Amino acid sequence: MALDPPYTAPPRSTFLQKLGPGGLASFLLASGSAVLLLGLPVWWRMRRVLRVAGGDPMEPSDLILVLGRRLERDRPTRVFEARLAHAADLWRRGLAPRILVAGGLTGRAQISEAEAGCAWLRGQGIPDEVLRTEDQSQHTLENLFQVREALRAESWGSLLLVSDGLHLARAGALARGLGLTVRCSPAPGCPPSPGSPAWWRRAAVEAFFLHWYHTGMLYSRLIRSERQLERVT
Repeated sequence: MALDPPYTAPPRSTFLQKLGPGGLASFLLASGSAVLLLGLPVWWRMRRVLRVAGGDPMEPSDLILVLGRRLERDRPTRVFEARLAHAADLWRRGLAPRILVAGGLTGRAQISEAEAGCAWLRGQGIPDEVLRTEDQSQHTLENLFQVREALRAESWGSLLLVSDGLHLARAGALARGLGLTVRCSPAPGCPPSPGSPAWWRRAAVEAFFLHWYHTGMLYSRLIRSERQLERVT
């Protein structure tokens, strides 16, 4: 009997819709363990978030992947623009022959994050033949899951992962959990300003999300849930 395809969230998903199988249970476990252990798991993951924010040494790859960001009035935000600009710079430096922009319909937008991102890159002189899109996903994990399928279909082996620095620890962990060969490249100039209160808040949120991811992986393996593991491995 054929297995059901892995769960994917519908366009413009709510938080609960994005969770998918086991998501709420792992969220509660991550939250509970963080509280019971007085925040130590989150502070432990914070070290990783800050360490990875500087990125990896760059090497030529098959693809530059720009992770999407929710649009404002169908246009990229400053954070998304910084990611896109960095991807364009990497391409111009010859580090990969193509750029893939990921992100589906989110929020109240009438176009996908991927479509808006590609339009912005065209406006910066990036040729159409360079650009690829992944416009079905609702969050980072789905971005990477869908991109893995594209990599396999095209026999591409490696990618440069572009996002803001504080996002890279989580995004890199998700990518490697899916078996991707990835190097992380932070987009300079992404708000908030490094060291500001908003920057530290974002770092704390990313540290919790990273803790949540590892908690979810452990939980899924302990209960031997193939349905949950097929989304993340």
